[in-house]
Amino acid sequence: MTETAKPADNFQALFDVARTLQSIQDADALLEKILEIAMTHLSAERACLLLRQGPDEDGYAVAAFRNFSTKETSDAFAASSSVVKKVMTTGEPVLTSDALTDRRFVASESIIAQKLLSIICIPLRSGDRVGGAVYLDSSVSRKAFTDDALKFLTVFGNLAALAIDNAKRYAGLREANQRLINEVSASRISPSIVGTSPKWKKVMELVQRVIDVDAAVLITGESGTGKELIARAVHENGNRQEKAFVAVNCSAIPEQLLESELFGYVRGAFTGAGADKKGLVEVSDGGTMFLDEIADLPLAMQSKLLRLLQEKEYRRVGDTKNRNVDIRMIAATNRNLPDEVKAGRFREDLYFRLNVVDIHLPPLRERAEDIPALARHFFKRACETHRRPVESIGPEAMAWLYHQEWKGNVREFQNAIERAVVLCRGKQLTQEDFLTGGEHASKSLRSLTLAELERQIIEGTLAEMQGNRTRTAERLGVSLRWLQYRLKEWGKE
Repeated sequence: MTETAKPADNFQALFDVARTLQSIQDADALLEKILEIAMTHLSAERACLLLRQGPDEDGYAVAAFRNFSTKETSDAFAASSSVVKKVMTTGEPVLTSDALTDRRFVASESIIAQKLLSIICIPLRSGDRVGGAVYLDSSVSRKAFTDDALKFLTVFGNLAALAIDNAKRYAGLREANQRLINEVSASRISPSIVGTSPKWKKVMELVQRVIDVDAAVLITGESGTGKELIARAVHENGNRQEKAFVAVNCSAIPEQLLESELFGYVRGAFTGAGADKKGLVEVSDGGTMFLDEIADLPLAMQSKLLRLLQEKEYRRVGDTKNRNVDIRMIAATNRNLPDEVKAGRFREDLYFRLNVVDIHLPPLRERAEDIPALARHFFKRACETHRRPVESIGPEAMAWLYHQEWKGNVREFQNAIERAVVLCRGKQLTQEDFLTGGEHASKSLRSLTLAELERQIIEGTLAEMQGNRTRTAERLGVSLRWLQYRLKEWGKE
């Protein structure tokens, strides 16, 4: 702001500033604009904007600067750190027209070294909290900044702080919105894929990234974690969805038949080969081939598979010519392939070809938060499939489900739900329905103390209600205060 500026001009300037700042939603662009406006109106040589960093009241970091070198604004603020600290600590602006003789800053080495004359620094105040500061200086004029300039910049600082807060809120909303979009997109990939736990979300994020590319995918995880389900989801949502998805269990086909099953054969290739036959590779041309239990593939077949991946060609058994094919390869295993490579049972070059993208599926015990949702999903499906008039899963049954190890993972879990639905005689699944027959039969209700049963019921219902204590109390028919007392008693405040 020049000395000739009038109050009316200042008012119009602030009005324009407010309108400009509120229109900028990107935080970095906003900070740069704040400095630009401050330097223009006060004719400053240099400017710097600092934001509070961490819980330390004296901690701040340079967020934007003009006419300072990177070195000057990195480890230590090259202008007067004493000025900035004073403003950030007291929340009061600082103005000096001769910093070299100002008693408040006689000990400041940076002011002396840079021969600074005029300095003005105002807080960025948001309510009662000082979230940052705007610093400007001049080494040319002792009258660069006036009292009117300080008044203008103080009001400007309040507008800037409000705009910064709004930009942060906008960024937060944008991130939250993107998370919701990702969750909705993940749920649309396949209605059979259920889960919102952090580990499962990471799986679905990877699935989304590989859907529309043809890179080979290796799906790893324990038996029963849903490897084929994920492979089908990748295919059915990708650009090959109109073509075939061919699943091959490498451990289920006898070794002597594996080559002819995969690559086909020509007439006369062996006894009984009365006509040409397509192999599964040819059937999946244009689509996706899923090789489950890839670690069980014999070494001789591994070399042929490697050629298929590298050259996109194969040869039928008994044939003399190669055939081209366009397929996407997805493989899966419950074994540790690097260990298999070290043991000499799996080719290292094939491992690297298959492992372009590794999607690891966590066992159910590592995503227990998903158990209530999975239980409801499989319960509904079982009731519809077997036409059973069961209406819900009881809280004690849900608690029991939540506390099992499920060594067979989701496959075992689904079977347990289906068996309980079939055997249930009432309108609601109880723990006894899960203990009737099957490997869990020895774990009866009578083996639990009353306190243990109470805790299982409460924790199971809390999991079913996704941690909502009010809804849990309503479901159990108890007061919220009583529920909170119990949770506190168990160290779950």
